[in-house]
Amino acid sequence: MTLKLMSFQAIQKHGYDTVIDVRSPAEFAEDHIPGAINLPVLDDHERAMVGTIYKQESPFKARKIGAALVFRNAANHIEKSLSHHEGGWKPLVYCWRGGKRSGSFSWMLREIGWRSDLIEGGYRSYRRQVTQLLYDSTLDLRFVQLGGYTGTAKTDILHRLRDLGAQVLDLEGVAQHRGSLLGAMPSGQPAQKRFESILAQTLSGFDPKRPVLVEAESSKIGKLNLPPSLWEAMKKAPWFEVTAHLFARAKYLSQTYSDVLENREELVARLQPLRHFRGHATVDNWMQLIERGENVQLCLALSQDHYDPAYDKSIRSVGPKVIRRFDVADLSVGAIDVVTRQIATDLQQMEI
Repeated sequence: MTLKLMSFQAIQKHGYDTVIDVRSPAEFAEDHIPGAINLPVLDDHERAMVGTIYKQESPFKARKIGAALVFRNAANHIEKSLSHHEGGWKPLVYCWRGGKRSGSFSWMLREIGWRSDLIEGGYRSYRRQVTQLLYDSTLDLRFVQLGGYTGTAKTDILHRLRDLGAQVLDLEGVAQHRGSLLGAMPSGQPAQKRFESILAQTLSGFDPKRPVLVEAESSKIGKLNLPPSLWEAMKKAPWFEVTAHLFARAKYLSQTYSDVLENREELVARLQPLRHFRGHATVDNWMQLIERGENVQLCLALSQDHYDPAYDKSIRSVGPKVIRRFDVADLSVGAIDVVTRQIATDLQQMEI
């Protein structure tokens, strides 16, 4: 049997015990169906080798060699990764287009006695549903953006609101990037397709009757682009804006970005390209502060010279409808908690 995906939500309600992606590790890493495990029937090297033989030598030879590799690897998975499953286990298998790789593996599982099915069209069918949701449709959700200068604890507030039960879309968390000049993380960012899969999964789980709070971002976070349907919904959303004193923001940033500030060589490399935009005198001042280890003063200077002007320019361009401003005083834990509770109350009042 095959499962035909008619919507993104269909994959979340598939009813199978396990979803198995039999594509190569590189294909799986780029993107995969949420919750799937990777049991490749051809690894990256084997897939490339079979493809080369198919194009340069003979399709028949490629299929023969590929079949031997597929069944050898499948046997290894059955012996090791799947040996603990009982007879009633029901897996759902897919490959790139629902063809030979998933078909062969699923056939072997059925021959054993497991109730294995395939996804019609494979990963490509799933990807079409993600594209439909994020590129070709209008999101049936009401967003509220949380804006404010860099260093106003917006991400911290989002996380606290999520813990309180609010519907929160943490774009920086999904993108694995803190969304600013110094926002790159050591783990790096996911591929664009993976980013979109996680977004689609998150968005489809929200209740349309309740507002979704999202931090105000540009259309790009690090190297990743926000998909059109989400970006259009965000541009129309009203704003909550968080304010705080410049020195309090600089102190908060020095703590939040301590990992970046401690790596002086990397910090210098990230700031040097801004000479073209902010001028040599400004960047030279930053370099002197880095050399002296004056992290709070550096964050203050970066806010004055770079972050705040960029935010002001963005505000003039976007022209958001700010429905309420919240002052976070000294950005202490207690002050952030007070603002978080105020926002939580406002969000509850906006529920249908």
